[in-house]
Amino acid sequence: MRPILLPLLGLLLLPAVAQAADQAAATACSAQLSKDGQLFYGKVAPTMTPQTDIKDALTGVARPMVMAGSMSRDTARTAAEAAGECLKLLK
Repeated sequence: MRPILLPLLGLLLLPAVAQAADQAAATACSAQLSKDGQLFYGKVAPTMTPQTDIKDALTGVARPMVMAGSMSRDTARTAAEAAGECLKLLK
């Protein structure tokens, strides 16, 4: 019976290992972002779930900043696109 338990245990641990690797890859990716990209990543990453629409989440962060005049539309778009690539690694 023991030989059956070890492969099953390995299968149960596989998603946790993959998730940890994705988190590490996303964190490494975010370190390469511009200051604005890191800001967007930092605000959206904690809210990420498998069902999160990344574009909607980033728009929800970027739009108020653009409307308030604290960031240009072009800067926000560029930063959000780059942050989105890193956020994809969390899905």
